[in-house]
Amino acid sequence: MRVRTTTIGAYSKPAGVPVPAGFDVDRGRWCSTVTHEPVGGRTVEADAAIDQAVREVVREQVDIGIDVPTDGELRREHYLWYHLRHLAGFDFTRLAPKVMRDGGWVDSVPVVRAPISAGQPFLVRDWQVAQSATDRPVKMTVPGPLTVVASTADGFYGDERALATAVADALNVEILRLAAAGCRHIQVDEPVFARQPAEALAYGIELLERCFHGLPDGVDRTVHICCGYPSTLDEVDYPKADPGSYLLLADALDAAAFDAVSIEDAHRHVDLGLLERFASTTVVLGVLDIASTRVERVEEIRGRLVEALEHIDGERLVAGPDCGLVMLGHTLAVAKLSAMVAAVHGLSG
Repeated sequence: MRVRTTTIGAYSKPAGVPVPAGFDVDRGRWCSTVTHEPVGGRTVEADAAIDQAVREVVREQVDIGIDVPTDGELRREHYLWYHLRHLAGFDFTRLAPKVMRDGGWVDSVPVVRAPISAGQPFLVRDWQVAQSATDRPVKMTVPGPLTVVASTADGFYGDERALATAVADALNVEILRLAAAGCRHIQVDEPVFARQPAEALAYGIELLERCFHGLPDGVDRTVHICCGYPSTLDEVDYPKADPGSYLLLADALDAAAFDAVSIEDAHRHVDLGLLERFASTTVVLGVLDIASTRVERVEEIRGRLVEALEHIDGERLVAGPDCGLVMLGHTLAVAKLSAMVAAVHGLSG
């Protein structure tokens, strides 16, 4: 079996999509996106425009050669806020300041002011629209409990583990809805694991399993752990998380009830001996730097994958970007993904 390819989540938003982009590609900076937008507040015309854009993005990934595309997260002004607006308990009208990512980011964030619980289904329709564009399986992404806790303010629970558990239970409801509808690739994003490996080992991995609890056989459970986005493109000294955290987490992740673990390797290479710690788990290896305007050479990507195959079987290696492609414009995103697919096809030749 040849090495497969996937995308991680966010994709460059096509022009005309009536959803604010989290990153302004033209200005090269992140945008403030936490506003009060009631769920279901978009017009029929706006929803139709988003649906069309989602299908276009999925088809484009498939045309490039991606085996497991995503919906591009086009409906989301932010990979967290979109989900949290659909859960009871989060207040988006009275925000609170919070320092995040080891001081690398300061923002005003939603506040938990009541018990968290699942609301009406929302990801099922998102997936159905995306899946209608292709016969290939479309992967849906969900933010993880520790990352939600680290990116919001708690004004109710008074205990991070209790708050994270409530988030996990609410996410599990939506994940089970996705599986019941037929979605077979579900990814939970936990970048905070790389910054807080102690908490991840103490209860974070357990809560990730709680997110996936009850899923039927045949549903691929993926955990994505990147080391964080920089604030601008081509920034070299951003305080990203220590990739050494992967080594601390590997054994526990491999023993947990996950099918795949997604890690970054392009921005900063890891010791590929790490892959040997995953005895049964598939590894999605990041081979594209999602914050660099340099397009990786096909031979460069292929060489790294050849090195990786010295440590893990090909059927358990998947090539992908380090994280979502939201910081890149359309041309760069397509160029990088095309190079990745060409590199993988060269392996099988």
